[in-house]
Amino acid sequence: MGPFNKLMEKNNLFDFGMIGLGTMGRNLLLNMADHGFKAIGFDKDLQKGKLLESSATDGTTVKGVDSLEALVQQLEAPRKIMMLVPAGKPVDDVIGSLLPLLQPGDIIIDGGNSHYTDTLRRVNFVREKGFHFMGIGISGGEHGARTGPSIMPGGDAEAYVSVKPILEAVSAKVNGSACVAFLGKGAAGHYVKMVHNGIEYAIMQLISETYQLLHEGKELSNDELHKIYKSWNEGELQSYLVEITRDIFLQPDDKTDNRLLDMILDRAGAKGTGKWTSQDSMDIGIPVPVIDIAVSIRDLSSAKEERMQASELYKHNKYKIEVPDEVFIQQLADALYFSMIICYAQGLALLHKASAELQMDIPLPEVVRIWRGGCIIRSALLEIFYTAFQENPKLANLLLDKNIAALISSKEQHLRAVIMHTTQTGFPVAGLMTSLCYFEAYRSAKLPTNLIQAQRDYFGAHTYQRLDMPGIFHTEWGTFDN
Repeated sequence: MGPFNKLMEKNNLFDFGMIGLGTMGRNLLLNMADHGFKAIGFDKDLQKGKLLESSATDGTTVKGVDSLEALVQQLEAPRKIMMLVPAGKPVDDVIGSLLPLLQPGDIIIDGGNSHYTDTLRRVNFVREKGFHFMGIGISGGEHGARTGPSIMPGGDAEAYVSVKPILEAVSAKVNGSACVAFLGKGAAGHYVKMVHNGIEYAIMQLISETYQLLHEGKELSNDELHKIYKSWNEGELQSYLVEITRDIFLQPDDKTDNRLLDMILDRAGAKGTGKWTSQDSMDIGIPVPVIDIAVSIRDLSSAKEERMQASELYKHNKYKIEVPDEVFIQQLADALYFSMIICYAQGLALLHKASAELQMDIPLPEVVRIWRGGCIIRSALLEIFYTAFQENPKLANLLLDKNIAALISSKEQHLRAVIMHTTQTGFPVAGLMTSLCYFEAYRSAKLPTNLIQAQRDYFGAHTYQRLDMPGIFHTEWGTFDN
């Protein structure tokens, strides 16, 4: 084959391949095509390949194919292939089917929400076969995938060099900065995405509590709620989750004359990433109690029938919050602000510890930077956090930053007021309460856990340390029943 023919062949090859053309996979591939990359995709459902082609912007190069073989054959080397398929066995199945078709140096990317331990296993397995593997977290939902998500790559640093131009092009931008960065070794990308989703769980729980307090405790209408959350989103509470909450209140139901929100069953689903965050935080030894309680409340929401029985058994009545509306709305805004800071602080503290424990070398300033745009937990607060981490990249907990301490302190009394109102009126605000409890414990120079350690030594000879001298001690405890 002559040089001209080789050039022609190369020009006919595609830059990036996608396996799994659901909404996320399709939109991400279309996003790449919009930025000048030639994109090719495969899905077992051949109709999705046709939908991919029909959805492409005029003048872009997009193709759907009917087999993995066709996908691989039409990609330029080193091949860059992303999977957006359900986590677990489907990912391993695709990898198993891909490997015989690849050449050394090719790159396999898992863009789904895989558990980080699976990702670490796959990184090592694929490397042994002579290929590259990356776990990449992607946040922004279907709209973000199409217009600019936050992208969290980790794994093979050499492979990242090859995919970096594409990922930077399609990611969200904040002040001209692409919301993507290499986040560390092994399973770092999926670990960061897991914690991102844990924070997401917590903030959603907090917002839902503010909604109940305003809707039931103050008896405000959906229109009034829309105005409140709109004003919040225009101020220091600006965030994607507050923004969409604002819009949800006005959505009509197409089956009744009601607003859609009022017709949705109070049973929340979950895909597992919040639970994984809680589980791993316990293994690592970093408390994330607001995330924990958010997961627990979702679990409790699924017990709808039991809750209905309990409501009849205990005849629990919630009472109107007898505080002037304007006063309470401001108290609640400050309570939410305080608690959101706590959510981020817990998640980032987990990343700080896990980075060292699991040898991932996660750069926290970069994590915060790329979360500022595209992702579900983007908020104005992240600019403040970014400044904190720029000043101290090794910051173990956001609450140790003096500027953030000043913010927390300015909101503390209003959070206490909200909690006092809710305990008197019967509203469950587990997230808000847990935020305050964590804060109180974290800032306590002395906790009552000396008694717990004494109890452990009493019944199990678990030993203890002393305040006045180094060493490990055990006591034969006496019985003093006077």
